[in-house]
Amino acid sequence: MRFQLLGPLSIADGPESVVLQPSKPTNLLAALLLHANGVVSADHLQQAIWGEEQPATAKAALQTCVLRLRRLFAKHAVTEVPIEAVPGGYRITAGPRTLDLIAFREQVRQAAGPARDAAARLRLLKDALSLWQGPLLANVRSDVLHRDVVPRLAEERLRVVERVCDLELSLGRCGEALTELWGVTREHPGYERFHEQLIEALYRTGRQTEALAEYRRIKGYLLDELGVDPSPALRRLELAILRGDDLGPAGDDLGTAGGERPPAAGTGAAPKPAPPSPLSSVPVVPSFTGRAAEVSAMAARLTEDRDEAVTVLVSGAPGIGKSALAHHVAHLVRDAFPGGRYLVRMSGADGVPRPGDEVAAAVAAGLRERERSGRVLLVLDDVVDADQVRPLLPVGPGGAAVVTSRMGLAGLIATHGGWVHRLSVFTPDESDLMLRLALGAERVEREPEAARRLGELCGHFPLALRIAAARLLTRPELRLADCADWLADDPLARLSLTDTPGMSVDRVLNGALERLDPRHADAFVRTGALSADGFRTEDGAAALGGCAAEAEGVLERLADSGFLEEGPPGPYRMHDLLRRYARRIAERSRPTEKV
Repeated sequence: MRFQLLGPLSIADGPESVVLQPSKPTNLLAALLLHANGVVSADHLQQAIWGEEQPATAKAALQTCVLRLRRLFAKHAVTEVPIEAVPGGYRITAGPRTLDLIAFREQVRQAAGPARDAAARLRLLKDALSLWQGPLLANVRSDVLHRDVVPRLAEERLRVVERVCDLELSLGRCGEALTELWGVTREHPGYERFHEQLIEALYRTGRQTEALAEYRRIKGYLLDELGVDPSPALRRLELAILRGDDLGPAGDDLGTAGGERPPAAGTGAAPKPAPPSPLSSVPVVPSFTGRAAEVSAMAARLTEDRDEAVTVLVSGAPGIGKSALAHHVAHLVRDAFPGGRYLVRMSGADGVPRPGDEVAAAVAAGLRERERSGRVLLVLDDVVDADQVRPLLPVGPGGAAVVTSRMGLAGLIATHGGWVHRLSVFTPDESDLMLRLALGAERVEREPEAARRLGELCGHFPLALRIAAARLLTRPELRLADCADWLADDPLARLSLTDTPGMSVDRVLNGALERLDPRHADAFVRTGALSADGFRTEDGAAALGGCAAEAEGVLERLADSGFLEEGPPGPYRMHDLLRRYARRIAERSRPTEKV
């Protein structure tokens, strides 16, 4: 039995994990676990549960909360982590095996050991980061904990990410460092050290122009937003790049491989941006094609004459085109929803899920402000789990919700009903048609075989095809065959747009994998080595090193998350692009041999 704090508060037992519902006992448990092995005062616990305005009976109510929490422990057979009443408050005892926060800190401490080489430290730190499973305490509704504790824990993680990138640079793994740094520099624009690492990695890989462009970007941000100049380290790095200097081993002078460096004055982790408005217009999808059966069925269900609300779920692998389909259909059925069609993003720009009850309240307020009458259509985009979307359903009399999610959300359909459209990759003909619409029929017809090869290299994934088409559109003289040859060397790395980091197959898959339990993520990587023609549960058990019953549970979770297709009673299959991704991660994870 293990408690998981580094994400939504949950209780895990082997491969099974239960995310606790938001409640006062959940607040209490979070406060105790955050101070595990120490005495937590009754006053602090009461603040964590009720905030600054506590009820007059808070002391007695705290005892009731403790009793409810103990009953919850009994329900989930938690016996190794008792809650003790001690003078002055309460205490919960835990260790690395029973609490992920303690395990994270223990691995970080071990990585700092002087006897370990850089590769060993890197492995330990990456293992520590793999314990983070999503937004911190997303299901804990405690303003006190989110104000006083969550920022500190987030800073702990950022310092470890910084050390990981330093170690990757010191080991010459600049490409791996870049994968992480593109994301964290955008998520934390005021954290100068990340920008310094990104610029250094770009320069060391021969991308001098991009390195200087990145320096100018962060310099402009610091001046415009914070009124400060770049740090001396950043300025020295720019000068070295302009002169074409050899930076020497990473970590010398301009770097701090494996070391600790505080953020420059006036920077540090960027302040949290204000949450975006929950309601926005549904965007138009350019050159939408394919999905004829799904478009027809969804439009018919959304426009039928009825009084009750309807829910349509669109699920599938990351990059498969769920949002594009939902947005396209929303425009087709506009006349059936005089109250309006609104896009509700259920995850922030950083991929962090937004609490469902908060979104529901904001959506209700937004609809009241618009004073619109008639049926309303909500497109609930990028839903993480059933609990996140339930507060938004049903959508008023005759209204409708189109839910997009990488997860199957069978529990939502079981409780709320509705129809499910599980998307797979395009057929070769659909891929060819998308390229024709995007590039023009004449250009594709000049090189039909190259166009078919492009579709295959993109795994017939809509996202990958759109990225490839965008590159070709900006290079009108480039032959499709030459583009295909270039992509073939490393499709995952090259299916990205440098001016829009979010348009990257590798980044989208990374984000999806980070949402999985680390054990399921590891299972995905292992199953990437199995047959492309499909494999059964027994083959998965052999690859995962467990019994068939355990393997089936893990494989079903991967199928539900869009990383596998089909399954019992037939074979499981993995899309070709996902298999390439799994094998790439496996290759990266192999221990580096000492020379």
